[in-house]
Amino acid sequence: MTAADTKTPCAWITGASSGLGHALALRMAKDGWRVAASARTAEALDDLASRAADLKGEIHAYPLDVTDLDAVKATVAAIHDAMGAIDQAVLNAGTHQPVQAAGLRAQAFRDLIDLNIMGTVNCLEAILPAMIERRGGAIAVVSSVAGFRGLPSAAAYGMTKAGLINMVEALKPELDGYGIHLQIVNPGFVRTPLTDKNTFPMPFLMELDDAAEAFYRGLRSNRYEIIFPRRLAWLMKLLRLLPARLAFAVTRRLVRKT
Repeated sequence: MTAADTKTPCAWITGASSGLGHALALRMAKDGWRVAASARTAEALDDLASRAADLKGEIHAYPLDVTDLDAVKATVAAIHDAMGAIDQAVLNAGTHQPVQAAGLRAQAFRDLIDLNIMGTVNCLEAILPAMIERRGGAIAVVSSVAGFRGLPSAAAYGMTKAGLINMVEALKPELDGYGIHLQIVNPGFVRTPLTDKNTFPMPFLMELDDAAEAFYRGLRSNRYEIIFPRRLAWLMKLLRLLPARLAFAVTRRLVRKT
């Protein structure tokens, strides 16, 4: 079935091979969406697509490294050709790499900037022209509550997530004028293969299916910010508002003892 044959909406989700992107792809397919799923691991995407066989919608695999701008543009063109216009883009590809002051290396920052920030920007460059031309579409950029305030071991990760929040705030007024619904997604701790590697306490840890449901509800709303779990989110927002002296009194307690 092609886009010319149906009015069923089309979504493109990056970082869909595991974790939140994987769960969201299944949730949207369950509700009838046609999902183009991208990630670097083709085998994981094929497995994801096969899991949608009994769902109302469908999932198609589009393996992709979002740090390669030419590949991103080619993938978006392939999606348009096969599935039609992208109604909802979810720019979710990203990762975390802990950074400690002792042993800090520039390469860790460069790696996260290339994937978390420039990977997202590459996707925006590829999808915005068609959305602007037709004056419609929706884009959700996945950041994190770690972008609200600097946290120990998250110097590189938090910097990239804060950058995404700032970028989306800057773009939103313009994209509103083109009829494009731009949202920022700021999850807290969600049980995924990435958070399973964490060795520190994760307050209000959210189960993956619950997080995907909250994510999907947010996409269907008119809200600018999609945020979950809410208790952790409000604590992080409060931390952002504290004077530096008080905020550092809190974050010093999070420093891992060596």
